[in-house]
Amino acid sequence: MDEAAMSADQAIPQAVRDEIETRLADIETKEGIHYLLAIESGSRAWGFPSPDSDFDVRFVYVRQRDDYLSLKQPRDVIEQPIVDDIDLNGWDIRKALGLMLKQNAVLSEWIESSIRYRPQDPMVADLAALGDRHFDPQGYARHYASLGRSTVKRWLESEQGVTVKKYFYALRPALSVRALRMCPQARPPMRLQDLMAVTGLPRSLSEEIEEMVAIKAETREAGSAKPRPAIDAFIADELDRVEEVASRPASEEFADEANAFFLKLVGAGT
Repeated sequence: MDEAAMSADQAIPQAVRDEIETRLADIETKEGIHYLLAIESGSRAWGFPSPDSDFDVRFVYVRQRDDYLSLKQPRDVIEQPIVDDIDLNGWDIRKALGLMLKQNAVLSEWIESSIRYRPQDPMVADLAALGDRHFDPQGYARHYASLGRSTVKRWLESEQGVTVKKYFYALRPALSVRALRMCPQARPPMRLQDLMAVTGLPRSLSEEIEEMVAIKAETREAGSAKPRPAIDAFIADELDRVEEVASRPASEEFADEANAFFLKLVGAGT
């Protein structure tokens, strides 16, 4: 495990990790599912947690083969109420593949997360390779720009100012768009610090972002952020440059390969 992974993993107190693993085991038994992955997403995995950040546990699962042959299909998500700041929910592999086909970047991030509550199933490596083969940089950029613009829109509609949390929810997508502009051959990293490392930011901007990370580490999620004109300008500029990102539309083979992956997984008797 590299230094970044170790640091991220230590972000989960052992008592909380034990409780999360217990709840995951309960879901597994009750639902009759098999986990392909179970990870931490959200600010703890993104590199900018607050003292009161939730634990955002996300997972991808596969059901028994007969469940997919039933006339009454089970829901393609499993959601649990938030208890003790632990938020668990996950996607059926069929839903996950459907979103991958639409160039939704979330599954890519879950696969990359360095905070894992279960070992990844060996099939996840094939899933990641499938995404890499048919990765469309502009499709991902549109995904991130949509997230960032939605956050900025809520800023403008709010009368209470911008929270520290929301600042990052616009900044990370903006950095992801920049990463895709500069290196369209690779999916953007998940962690803020890794995004900063690959985007060649001016030193003054990097230092201001690092200052914000340090402030957030000591501020409640709903804490107000002071205006940051340089970061505001960066966010607005990058979210408006999606069309500069190289486009590589997925071929018709993408859907065929995704379907073959699904059939192989379900037919494996998991």
